[in-house]
Amino acid sequence: MTIHNCPKAYVLGHPISHSKSPDLHRAAYRVLGEQLEYERQETDAVSLPSVWQQLTGAYDVRGFSVTMPLKSAITDHLDELTNFARAVGVVNTVFWRDGKAWGHNTDVSGIVNALNYAKALVHRESVPAILGGGGTATAAVAALRFMGTESIDIFVRDETRASAVSEVAQRLGVKTSFKPLESFATAYLRYPTVVSTLPAGAADVFADDIVMPLDDAVLLDVSYHPWPSPIASAFESAGGTAVSGLEMLMYQAVDQVKLFTGHTLNERLPREEDVINAMCRAVGLPQRQLPAVQVYDGSALGQVDA
Repeated sequence: MTIHNCPKAYVLGHPISHSKSPDLHRAAYRVLGEQLEYERQETDAVSLPSVWQQLTGAYDVRGFSVTMPLKSAITDHLDELTNFARAVGVVNTVFWRDGKAWGHNTDVSGIVNALNYAKALVHRESVPAILGGGGTATAAVAALRFMGTESIDIFVRDETRASAVSEVAQRLGVKTSFKPLESFATAYLRYPTVVSTLPAGAADVFADDIVMPLDDAVLLDVSYHPWPSPIASAFESAGGTAVSGLEMLMYQAVDQVKLFTGHTLNERLPREEDVINAMCRAVGLPQRQLPAVQVYDGSALGQVDA
């Protein structure tokens, strides 16, 4: 099968018609002067093998951004994992080096930078909260560990379905306490930082409960459509700060752009500030001056060497 000349990258998942990833990546490649096309490709776990074969067989594919429901299934197609991805236990990015397909996790970087931008208070003595127990919750555990926390409360519907979160937390040396999801309604005041990894609308049931002053607490709601969500509006009305999952998506895409254009994660992109601000403009986020925190070193999670 003939390889077409123009290199390509894709976001894979289902559903992804709402995804802002193409806007972010295309804006970055324009600033960098990269002739790299980025498209959506609706893919579920059943169709993944055929989609993988079709795209990698017909095109010069530089990378895949991987979203639900493929973050586990994608590993069957990889040759290697970065040390960081092995530490986190979840892959959301595929890139090629020396003919091998590598898996990496950029969601951790996205969460760290989104919380950092919102000036979240995350440190060794703080106990943040995570809502949800899926793959993004696993990345959130790693992100909060990277920022210094040693203990996290995790609110879930069914603890038995959050075993991967428990395993990663244990591997990274994070103490976790699982609590019933509905109990967050009366517990939210305890947490200076909350990361909701629930699907769009699932956390909105707590909006009417958040009425007491929050003393500058930060909520990262990884959902960004629609925005602001009811829980985000309630958080801000009570004096807290709500940050959209679009911030997380933008920052994690910076590392994907590095990998898809042949750069390493421990170097800055050429004109990185311009790249980030172009990405922000593309999706309606405020401009910024602070550089992104570089999150790629597995040893910073206290588990593996870089």
